[in-house]
Amino acid sequence: MALTPEQQAEYRHAGHLTVPEVFTAARMDAAVADAEAWGRDFVAGMDAADRDWYLERAVGAPDVLRKLDQPVFHRPAFRALAGDDVLLAMVADLIERPAGVAFSQIFFKPPHGGGPKPVHQDNYYFGPNDRDGMVTAWVALDAATTENGCLYFGDGSNRGPVYDHVAPADAPFNLQVPADEAARHPMTPAPVPKGGVSFHHGNTLHQSSDNRSDKWRRAVAIHYYAAGIDLTTPALVYDRDKFVTLG
Repeated sequence: MALTPEQQAEYRHAGHLTVPEVFTAARMDAAVADAEAWGRDFVAGMDAADRDWYLERAVGAPDVLRKLDQPVFHRPAFRALAGDDVLLAMVADLIERPAGVAFSQIFFKPPHGGGPKPVHQDNYYFGPNDRDGMVTAWVALDAATTENGCLYFGDGSNRGPVYDHVAPADAPFNLQVPADEAARHPMTPAPVPKGGVSFHHGNTLHQSSDNRSDKWRRAVAIHYYAAGIDLTTPALVYDRDKFVTLG
């Protein structure tokens, strides 16, 4: 199941593309169950620094996870998802030479308090030596809507520069485009049905809002890199031993 020429053109022009019905609801439910099991074990072993970074402070209940890192490396179910033939065929249409997964994250965004993610660019975080050499596949484990915190994109920002990012003093890893620059880029909501995938270019400005609904908005973001790509100027430290090679 490859992308059509029209879909590829939309991605090149807007910097993002939503494809529904890539995965079945049953497969998404199985992924959620695996993430929840992993999350319970992870929370049980947290230290104070982990609690500050991984827990969602905006909700009333304690020990609610905000995210988990590197599921494609740590969990066979998510490695199989990242290596799915249908998904990889689409990734190949966007970066031509998918070689592996540099990083992956599960975002939980719980009901009534799952917090927002400010405007940012993945290429600032990863610093690849080719701006077109990485693509993020954001897989909707639940339906992502404007009410529960779907992604918003700056259409066409993939064709612009990578902006300097800043971070709040109390959250040094939460890098984001400065507010005055972000305000110059109108953002378009991109709802994704359960089992659908939202692809975005590394330069594309994007953000998510808080979850104001009574429904979860869980998703896994898989950051693929093309053959020959190196992370030459990353803003954060990435463990090369946790890169997952495809094939």
